[in-house]
Amino acid sequence: MNKIQTIIDEYLAGHDLSPHTAKAIRCDFAKFVRWFEAANGEQFDPKRVTVKDVVDFRTHLTAIKRQAVATTNRALVSVRKILGHLCTSGALLNNPATAVKELRRVPLVPRGLNAAQVRKVLREVELRGDLRAAAVLNMMLFCGLRVSDVVGLEMNEVVIAPKSGQLTCRRGKGNKQRIVPMPLEARRAVGRYLESRPPSDSARLFLGERGPLTEDGVRAICDKYAALSGVAFTPHVLRHTFAHRFLDQGGDLASLAQILGHENLNTTAIYTRRSQDELARMSEGLRYE
Repeated sequence: MNKIQTIIDEYLAGHDLSPHTAKAIRCDFAKFVRWFEAANGEQFDPKRVTVKDVVDFRTHLTAIKRQAVATTNRALVSVRKILGHLCTSGALLNNPATAVKELRRVPLVPRGLNAAQVRKVLREVELRGDLRAAAVLNMMLFCGLRVSDVVGLEMNEVVIAPKSGQLTCRRGKGNKQRIVPMPLEARRAVGRYLESRPPSDSARLFLGERGPLTEDGVRAICDKYAALSGVAFTPHVLRHTFAHRFLDQGGDLASLAQILGHENLNTTAIYTRRSQDELARMSEGLRYE
């Protein structure tokens, strides 16, 4: 396994990838190695990998492990990249993963919370006087921030004026910088948190028990208030909630893409898709009278 780790390390060293992407590639390829050895009853050897192995691995992930299409496709891409690296270095003559197509993805409408659900969550936060949780959740609900945006924010990147406010996100996905407006509710929540924020040498806006708040810490906040409110949600569901509400209240697609940090409008356009229930409801009222 040490040899496999060396191969992965060599590939990652030659590519400027985010820590999250690097971790995913490591996990995906390790998953492939474990499957290969269990399925074939032999020690993993890249030279022994066949097209059938990669196809059967894909089937294993979908039919046996019941993993999502996106998760399965990411694993296939990771395997393809590492085997491709071995081809480039001359260790392999060809890459069997190039012959295996990724699964077709049917675009789904990202799920968000409705107004009643948002109210239930924020009410539980207020009842407990949890100012940090209120600031974190309001930033995702009213600014559409990712988890990485939230934990990456520093004090000097938050500007709150009497009638306006903005955030400068510098450490989000792909380390691309963007400026995000802060609506009134977010400004109020962050302002109250700043008044209670304990003294710290850290420049990060949000603090945990032992230093800056981490991504796991944000997820723990969401898990806590999902349990207390009875509303199932994750940090990304709050981002989806913001996107839906922004468009529902008259925002345009290009503006939403800019706020969310999407480079391609096609990524943002998924929020304009209607669910099957919505389409059925709209069609039901069709008349030619």
